[in-house]
Amino acid sequence: MEQGAQAHGFEADLWTLERAGVVVERVTGVKLARASVWRLLTGRLGWSLQRPRRQAVERDESEIARWVAQEWPRIKRGR
Repeated sequence: MEQGAQAHGFEADLWTLERAGVVVERVTGVKLARASVWRLLTGRLGWSLQRPRRQAVERDESEIARWVAQEWPRIKRGR
């Protein structure tokens, strides 16, 4: 599981309880309820809940830095 969800055939590299349960079932042949998957991940493996940062794909960090450095001071001054 440390290789990421995509390494196990999932489209996005994001783990959900359902996906983790599918991998556990593939590897061990044991189907676990969501609550059991949660206990396995948090209790035995020490994993914690992580939420992905929501950020636009089109985000351009260099353009944002330019705007903050050049445009914002001009707008703040009222010109």
